[in-house]
Amino acid sequence: MAGTVSEVTDSNFQAEVIESDVPVLVDFWAPWCGPCRMVAPVVEEIAQERGAALKVVKLNTDENQETAVTYNVMSIPTLILFRNGEVAKTVIGAYPKHRLEAELEPALA
Repeated sequence: MAGTVSEVTDSNFQAEVIESDVPVLVDFWAPWCGPCRMVAPVVEEIAQERGAALKVVKLNTDENQETAVTYNVMSIPTLILFRNGEVAKTVIGAYPKHRLEAELEPALA
């Protein structure tokens, strides 16, 4: 699974994200969201480049509202980096790859 972006749901979020042994970047998105579609290739590139050191998943907020509400996701795209089951960094909006990596890097170090 390293290097790919997988889908998570309300029902498997605890196991896939909170209990993960590696940091997890969660892309909160919806199919109708234009900026979400713009940031998707950037998120996929990060997943491929970071490999086993970072797990990258997507959560469709239309289908999984419980998790979105739990983490106060008010607008999408929202990217939340989890480390050891805790929120380490939140990035709201579609950013170019270099800016997104600059936002995430301190939380990954």
